[in-house]
Amino acid sequence: MAYATRRAGYQYETSPRKLKPEYELQKNPYSKKKSSTLKQKEKEQKPKEKRQLKPKVKVVLYVLMGFGILFAISYRNSLITASFNKKEDMKKELSVIQKENAQLKISIQNSLNLANVEKSATAMLGMKKLDDSQKVYVNLPKKDYVEPASEQVMVTEEKGWFQKMIEGVTSLFK
Repeated sequence: MAYATRRAGYQYETSPRKLKPEYELQKNPYSKKKSSTLKQKEKEQKPKEKRQLKPKVKVVLYVLMGFGILFAISYRNSLITASFNKKEDMKKELSVIQKENAQLKISIQNSLNLANVEKSATAMLGMKKLDDSQKVYVNLPKKDYVEPASEQVMVTEEKGWFQKMIEGVTSLFK
């Protein structure tokens, strides 16, 4: 009885030790509800299961991150290889075009040869070389046809707007 009065006396005290009873009430063992020890065991098992899952999840995440990094590196390397192959193909096309260009230059130079021009003019166009009867000589007098300039050119510098304004003001006072 002394304990009950003692407990009631501490009901409104602020000490946490005094607010929480020192014992737990035991429930009826025949009730359908689980006992507190079973509940505690279940609570302890759930965190253990979660604790066991955490390392597995971390390992899976690390493996996925590793695969992601490797995928990014391989993708970058494939892009580099593709651009390198494209560059090499363009170099091959350039060399082919340069060879064709050089061959065309040589063929143009050969076709512009004086003998080839004369041959094509006589064969295709029916042209002939000039005879002495077709030549006409013209005599020109040795007079100079250039006339000297009769006008004298004077170069004047334009004055700036500030100088014009100063001259206008000074002319008013004179």
